[in-house]
Order: sequence, then structure tokens, then C-alpha cells
Amino acid sequence: MGERVLVTGASGFLGGYVVRDLRAHGYVVVAAGRRAEALPDGPTFVGDLDDLGRAGAPDTGPVDVVVHCAALSSPWGRWAEFEHANVTGTARVLGYARRVGARRLVHISSPGIYAAPRDRLAIREDQVDPSRPMNHYIRSKLHAEALVRAATGPETVVLRPRGIIGVGDPALVPRLLRVHERVGVPLLHGGRGLVDLTAVENVALAVRLAVEVPEAQGRAFNVTNGDPRPFVELLDQLLTGLGLPLRHRPLPAGAVYGIAAALEAVCGVLPGRPEPPVTRYTVSTITHSQTLDISRARDVLGYAPAVTLDASLASYAEHRRG
Repeated sequence: MGERVLVTGASGFLGGYVVRDLRAHGYVVVAAGRRAEALPDGPTFVGDLDDLGRAGAPDTGPVDVVVHCAALSSPWGRWAEFEHANVTGTARVLGYARRVGARRLVHISSPGIYAAPRDRLAIREDQVDPSRPMNHYIRSKLHAEALVRAATGPETVVLRPRGIIGVGDPALVPRLLRVHERVGVPLLHGGRGLVDLTAVENVALAVRLAVEVPEAQGRAFNVTNGDPRPFVELLDQLLTGLGLPLRHRPLPAGAVYGIAAALEAVCGVLPGRPEPPVTRYTVSTITHSQTLDISRARDVLGYAPAVTLDASLASYAEHRRG
């Protein structure tokens, strides 16, 4: 191996795992991120994507592959913030990759681009409707993917990992636990909606395969554990592992969706535009089934999940219990 890879967002959850996995498999990795104290040991680039894209930026040395993990990910926020972080930021990374002569760029996108207020099962990579994004985050990821597809210079590969979980998760499970602590987790449609999650180690594996496999060029890939389960089943397994009571709040899905829409309207005009307690996107993700077809990743990348959901949930619970 010995190729040199720059990973953006390396101070974040996924980026840190990607850096460690690539280094464990013989790659020389430059870990790029804004927070020097959170970057893994080894070669680093400290700065944001504007800094990276600037022609006079500090020299990172020759780079063969760029893995773009950095993103602003939230169900709520101003369009200008998402546009700068996820659209302009991606353009900066593409410009950097061209400047250093990288052979390939692996772009981490989001299956949020498939989101709709209805069940969607075994979604394939081409089943995207860009006309009605449910929030600014999704809109920005659609724009970023369009930039990557149109890019000239390095080969490009797009990964869409769904529901990333694991030790160090700063968002998905902690948000759920905060709701559980305050009021109990709402169960809409009895919590029967299927949820497709991905152990973070498996996403890092998919990234490495996207770096290595020649046939991946120019293609997008869904990435999950391939083990969709009812939301309530996963919730109860997590809470039991953490030694927490099973606090459910059965609620009518239609009413909650309407309340979320009203809260978004109110928070959108309040000073500072505070994040609503619940958004339509969040309601949709825990009400409706959304599962991804990962056959392309299996067939083209040779992807096979290495860490099971049960193992991932157990390790998260063990780490949190200390």
C-alpha cells in the first residue's frame, strides 16, 4: 500500500475511525480538521475547508486520495450555514484534490437524500427525488453530490452510510437518550418502522474499499449493516444494555408530524431560530420504514459488514457504563 490519504473531518466521529482504519492497513494518513486537540496522532492539517482549499494553505505534501468526511449535520439550521459547510466546503475539497493531483476523492454523503414521509424499502442508489428535500441539510447534501458528479480531475466515489452508531457517537444515540431522560421516547405506529443502522467500523471499511477498488469510480454506494430492525426493538435493546428503564410514549404519528411542522414554523421566526424539540424529518425517520439496498456495495466493492449491530450496541453500552 503506502499511498498517502488526506481525511477531512478527522476530528469527528466517523473521520477518526476512517483515519485509524486506513493507518492500520498501511496507508499514510494526513488527518485534517479544525480542532488540533481532537485529531489522531500523526501527520495533520489544522484548519477548516476554506483553509484547505486556499492555494496558499500550508503544504500537506503529496496526496493520492482524499476522503471527505467533514460536514455540518443537523436536522435544523440556517441554509447559509449548510451551504457554506457542505456545498462550498465540498467545492473547496474538490479544488484541493485537483491542486495536489489526487487520483481519487471519496465523498461521504447521506441517505437523508431519500427521506420522505412514507415507508421506503430496499432503496437503490438511483431512487433519489431531489425536488422536495425535507430540510436544509438534505438540500445541501444533494447540492454537494451534484458538485462531485460534475467534477473534473480526480476519480470520485460517493458513499451514503445510514444511521452510523458506535463508541464515540456524538449525535444519534445521545439525542435519543436525552429524549428518553426528559419524557420517554415517542413510539409512532407502535415503533414498528424498520430502521437500517451501520456500525461505524463498517463505514470505515466501506471507505477503505472505495479507496482501493478501481470499479468504484464514478459510482454511489449505499452502506448499512444490512440488518434492518423495528425501531422499538433496537431502542429496547439499547436501553436494556445501558440498564435504563424502557420508557415509551405511544403517540399518534399524524398529530406529532403536525406539531413538528408548527414548531418549525414558530422557531423559524424566533430570535436566533432555536432548534425545535422535534422536527418533521425526525418524526419521519422514527415513524416510517426506510431500508437501503446494499447489493451494489457488496457486488462492486466486496463490502461485507464486519461488526454486527448486536456487537455495536453492546460495545456502546459497555463504554457508556464505564
